[in-house]
Amino acid sequence: MTSRTSRRAALASLALAMAAPSVHAESAPATSSTVLVTATRSPQPLADVISDSVTIGAEQIAESGAGSVIDLLQRQRGIEVARNGGAGTSSTVFIRGANGNQNIVLVDGVRIGSSTTGAANWSAIPLTAIDRIEIVYGPLSSLYGADAIGGVIQIFTKTGKGAPSVTAFAGYGSDSTREFDASVSGATGGSNSFSYSISAGTEKSDGFSATRPGSSSYNADRDGYDKSNLAAQLRYQVANGYEVGALLLHSKLESRYDSGASAYDVRSEAELSNAAVFARARVLPGWTSLLQYSQSRDKGANWSSAAASGYSRIDSTQKGLTWQNDVLIGADVLQLLYDHREEEVSTNGSALLNRERSTNAFAASYNARRGAHLFNASARRDKSVYGGHNTGSIGYGYSFSNALRATASYGSSFRAPTYNELYYPAYGNPANRPEQGRNAEVGLRYDDGVHAIGASYYRNRLTDLLVNTNPCPFGVAEYKSGCAYNVNRAQLEGITAYGATRMLGLDLNASVDLQDPKDETTGQRLARRSKKHANLSAAYTVGALKGGVEVDLSGDRYDDAANKNRLGGYGLVNLFATYAFARDWSALVRWNNVGDKQYDLARNYATPGSKVFAGIRYGYK
Repeated sequence: MTSRTSRRAALASLALAMAAPSVHAESAPATSSTVLVTATRSPQPLADVISDSVTIGAEQIAESGAGSVIDLLQRQRGIEVARNGGAGTSSTVFIRGANGNQNIVLVDGVRIGSSTTGAANWSAIPLTAIDRIEIVYGPLSSLYGADAIGGVIQIFTKTGKGAPSVTAFAGYGSDSTREFDASVSGATGGSNSFSYSISAGTEKSDGFSATRPGSSSYNADRDGYDKSNLAAQLRYQVANGYEVGALLLHSKLESRYDSGASAYDVRSEAELSNAAVFARARVLPGWTSLLQYSQSRDKGANWSSAAASGYSRIDSTQKGLTWQNDVLIGADVLQLLYDHREEEVSTNGSALLNRERSTNAFAASYNARRGAHLFNASARRDKSVYGGHNTGSIGYGYSFSNALRATASYGSSFRAPTYNELYYPAYGNPANRPEQGRNAEVGLRYDDGVHAIGASYYRNRLTDLLVNTNPCPFGVAEYKSGCAYNVNRAQLEGITAYGATRMLGLDLNASVDLQDPKDETTGQRLARRSKKHANLSAAYTVGALKGGVEVDLSGDRYDDAANKNRLGGYGLVNLFATYAFARDWSALVRWNNVGDKQYDLARNYATPGSKVFAGIRYGYK
């Protein structure tokens, strides 16, 4: 590649960045033409990305008929899930064997999650508001700070572009599941362009019993949920190279859960609110600067009995200020970043949790391409109440041809102790330190636009792992059930492989994960993680009709750290079809778990049996 061509490519990437905040890019199928944002915090062609990644595009989401974000993620390589019942109940996402609180979740670049548990409330995230999802595997703490040990999942809401348009969807399925969503979007042209996208949706279901007989909380009643959401994006180009905008996502979930045989309406309420304003300026022809302020709230409440003591509430608020600068140096890109994050917890329970903490971080990264050679390096310094922490990463890629590439990388990461691990009465310890990770990885990928195949080997060593230790090492009397303590080591090692091809109207996709997520201190496998899992799918298109089959496979897991309670392996078969019966109109039908397989994601918690869902869509996402 000549220096002139390289510089044009770099300028093109920067122009993409000017079109939206650093956390946005146009949707695209997961092919060699895909533009990925999350791997480097700025738009980058997939061909230049060293990190292993997956993109779930708008078309895939629309045709999937998935009932929740969890259902969609469960079908991706490198990911396992656990759920305490149906779609409205508590869920956990494991990336390459890492705990749910060892991964970062972003919505339009805004970090979400609870400061008390350290994990995102997946059930409250509305699938109907999502335009695209990017999953980047491996440590990204040098770009995003604490908790990016296993990877980062970034969710992008719908954007406005082109002529004004309206979309709508209505669906109905098993358990009286009802879903409706609508959106309006568009953009004006010219040097002072304005784009907008506003969407709203609602989803209700009578559900099924969250627990099975054998659980101390078992109740045979149905545990349904009611979810509503609103999302909006507004952007205004003040002049060529200068843009301001605002982002909003609000979702409210009310769900039922089991707490024994009681006539009282046991329920929980979760509220997720994200808001951000940003300004982007092209300071110089090769220098783009972004300033963004954001606020994310994770509010949760539970009603477990009619007594006043049966009501509990925990609210987490995160405020962030980001100043990101992307500077072209020839064909290379230097990124300089300042991040400030404030966390605040408010609860009607223990006053020990009603606290605030702040984190300040400075980071730098460098991305370069020289002919067939790719290179990136990044470093970051985070400073908070748990002390200062340095992280870094380095990656290299070599292209044997336009389709075949090998990669290698090494990176460090850490997870900050949660409020529970620091301050929860009779459990937390303010002296707890961050967990630390060191990951080495090699990969090989082939993608010619029609056929794709790839594999990655990774080894992630974790130290100072925070676990519930009993008896508690510092021997305080009130710690009767143990405490959170930095005592264990873990190793997340595995191979993930995938393949995809398109021929004669048939799309074939397959992935397999062979892993060994192990607690090295005890020698036991980490809870609720298998040693092998796989996904297969085949879809055939003929005219306006597309139909297919999916197969989800998982080996056995253990529900506890001691590996005493075994959860059996399982295989699920799903069928789906979409039909475009008129201009701008299409129908979809999905039949999940065709064989009505009973399986376990968590001990004594029920999973969906054979379920059918159908819907009508107007317009295109």
